[in-house]
Amino acid sequence: MEASETSLLVQCFFEFLGTFVMILLGCGVVACTTLKGSKGNGGGWVVITLAWGLAVMCGVFITGPFTGAHLNPAVTVGLAAAGKFSWSLVVPYIISQLVGAFLAGLVVYLFYRDHFDITEDKDTKLGVFATIPAIKNLKRNFFSELIGTFVLILVILFLAESGNKSEVGLGSIGALPVALLVVVIGMALGGTTGYAINPARDLGPRLAHHVLRIKGKGSSRWDYAWVPIVGPIAGAMLAVLVFWIYNILISA
Repeated sequence: MEASETSLLVQCFFEFLGTFVMILLGCGVVACTTLKGSKGNGGGWVVITLAWGLAVMCGVFITGPFTGAHLNPAVTVGLAAAGKFSWSLVVPYIISQLVGAFLAGLVVYLFYRDHFDITEDKDTKLGVFATIPAIKNLKRNFFSELIGTFVLILVILFLAESGNKSEVGLGSIGALPVALLVVVIGMALGGTTGYAINPARDLGPRLAHHVLRIKGKGSSRWDYAWVPIVGPIAGAMLAVLVFWIYNILISA
């Protein structure tokens, strides 16, 4: 089913639902591997990156038939800038993604509440919800998010150009390929910031952390929050620019 065949309400609902499931599983694996007392504690970065890739795959399975599966404001804005998506739908899609991510953050907390209560480290608690740089250097952190998202959007644009599916989004390259793409970005480029590469993935759960009354939770790090928002959008724009140059070259 193409997005043009469904109402805006239906499209927004599935962007919400797909993002909710993606963030529930993605933030869930961080909770599982980092919170005290969890059976998955100590699972490590490989487990986290693999699970995030599979979480995106699940979101694509749910959302793909209805919207192409954006699940990410950077994807939505990038596709609109590339002329592959209507600008009139950008704000509704982004709101749906943010709401899904926010509610997923709330559910992850409720699911792991006992483990949050016995975990002392404040950064560990925040890290379940939002990204935190390994070394805080805002310029380099911004660059990391820009490059990671650049790779994500560029691959999507080129594979969608190959005519894999009629709709464009994460689903345009197929559920398994997009899962592997997210995994390799995480394994190769995620060590500096935790690779948000998605403003909704970071902002929605960070807002949940902010409003929840978590025992000993500490700061939500709003001084850093702009990086995983602006960085991915800038990365998407850079990918669109490269894609635009590619189109000029092949049509010359």
